[in-house]
Amino acid sequence: MAGPLQDDLNWLKTMAFAAHQTDYSGTFVYQYGNHVETSRFTHIADRDGEHSRVEGLDGARREIINSNGHVWCYLGDDRLKLEGRQERNSFPALLPQQLSLLNENYRIRQSAEGRVAGFPAHAVVFQPKDNLRYGRRMWAHVDSGLLLKTEVLDERGNVVEQYAFTQLTIGGNIDRSWIASVKQASEALGARSNSAKADKSIPSGWQVDMMPPGFRKIMEMRRHMGNKKMPVIHMVFSDGLAGISIFIEPESDDDDHPGLSSRGALQVYSKVITDHLVTVVGEVPPRTVMQVADSVRYSGP
Repeated sequence: MAGPLQDDLNWLKTMAFAAHQTDYSGTFVYQYGNHVETSRFTHIADRDGEHSRVEGLDGARREIINSNGHVWCYLGDDRLKLEGRQERNSFPALLPQQLSLLNENYRIRQSAEGRVAGFPAHAVVFQPKDNLRYGRRMWAHVDSGLLLKTEVLDERGNVVEQYAFTQLTIGGNIDRSWIASVKQASEALGARSNSAKADKSIPSGWQVDMMPPGFRKIMEMRRHMGNKKMPVIHMVFSDGLAGISIFIEPESDDDDHPGLSSRGALQVYSKVITDHLVTVVGEVPPRTVMQVADSVRYSGP
């Protein structure tokens, strides 16, 4: 069919907004191949805004708290304030609030209903219109529209990775004491954050000639990253579901060897172009990140 029926579009809108407007807390599992990670996710929407907390339940401490754009990452005993961070959509907030791109790049259809984490769930399939992106199958809570499970599918219909709640509470009395702690930490950082080096959103002179159809540029900037001595050029593209990031920096002897690596649906491909290391990171098939990297070139200021 040419596009989803109005009922389908309304349901997608419900799914898109439910992840941001609903209070919920639960345990979810991320799986690819034989690898399994378990995390606890808590989300609160109140008059002060939107707040989320993701806690890893396996291995060393891993925790990310986002309160109205103030993002803190805890790794073991270390606490990091993430400045100028551009978050890609993450489970369960995978759908964009602007849905027009989805119908351009995917055939969307309803599928059989089922149950996830004890809740009745409505299933939707996103079939890509080319082989340069993955498909998706999503199950959302019938009443609230909250996404409960998602599978990323290759062109043969095999599951590349999946996220799924195994236990979930929607609404009710959900702990929110952690919101006050991150607010206090952000206020304490105060002037030091304001005086930090700012990322600059300016044209870089680099361009991409073979970005897959339907991917649109979300941002382009020079940003300070980790222990890098020089700012890194960072471009972000999206087709509404999948994201592709391009990082460009001067080549260094400290750089890892270029090549392709994978983690579930996430592909990372690096190559050297005119004395610069170009790294493409995307939730797309390997051929796509390689095509994009091969087409990156410097066109001048």
